[in-house]
Amino acid sequence: MAAAGRQFLAGRLRHTTVLQSFAVDERRGHLYALQLVAGGVRLPGERTALPHAERARNGDLCLNRLTLDGAAAGHMYLKGFGHGGSIGLEEAAGGVTLWTEWNANPSSGYGRGVCRFRFTDGQLLERGSGELATYRPVPGSTSNAPAVDVTHRHLLLRYKRHGIPRFALYDLDRFRARWYLPLADFAQPGAALGLPFQGMALYGNYAYQLLGSAYGTGNPASSGGNTRLYRIDLRTGRVVWQQLERTAPGLSPREPEGLAVLRGGGTPRLCLGFVEGPAGSRTFRLYDKALS
Repeated sequence: MAAAGRQFLAGRLRHTTVLQSFAVDERRGHLYALQLVAGGVRLPGERTALPHAERARNGDLCLNRLTLDGAAAGHMYLKGFGHGGSIGLEEAAGGVTLWTEWNANPSSGYGRGVCRFRFTDGQLLERGSGELATYRPVPGSTSNAPAVDVTHRHLLLRYKRHGIPRFALYDLDRFRARWYLPLADFAQPGAALGLPFQGMALYGNYAYQLLGSAYGTGNPASSGGNTRLYRIDLRTGRVVWQQLERTAPGLSPREPEGLAVLRGGGTPRLCLGFVEGPAGSRTFRLYDKALS
């Protein structure tokens, strides 16, 4: 994983806000990407367009579907769900089931639980929609975010209690049955650095996390950036490898956004997301690298 990633996709999302997280349906050739709804947009059933700050407080998300050459292929709206910090994907008959955070805390805009639902192009879901399967694995928590490993049938939850970020690992099928006994639960490594959390993924016995911020004051491009990539042993909660990530140093402002594992081709690969471009016109680029 020490080598820089190679670009495999670049594109633009439906709204002018940045990519937050993504998942890849390799079988059908689709990318699913979350972003906050942009300010000035009026959604179906709303009396007026809302400013971006209100969208962020509400936790209103746009779920984009794109082809793997970056072309738009559908979208959904998720009202009152959260910030979109992570997304999981399971294959289902005739489509896919997606996992996201759910039930945004009005004081932060981040989810207090997680949910799963079928992708339906053009649909608008609200936090109380009957199409949702909802889960509250850690009552009283916020900043919930899920990642899914369908190969090994695990779900990784990031959450905060009393402002402290933690990871919890669950058996995916038991979690779906609302049996919330974690296989592991530990404090998020690297949180003391104070860097923004930008994504997570898991595969087998390891979790991967991305921390960092865009180039700017205190993080100049000349430094190579503060983006950090971690491999964490889920059996111990300990970091077994980390590095300052040097993929795509020439992007501007190069903000890390999202992680996923690609399983096709017989060798799993880690996929990293970055956004670039001026405010209001951000694009994204995805890069992949070997997990070993």
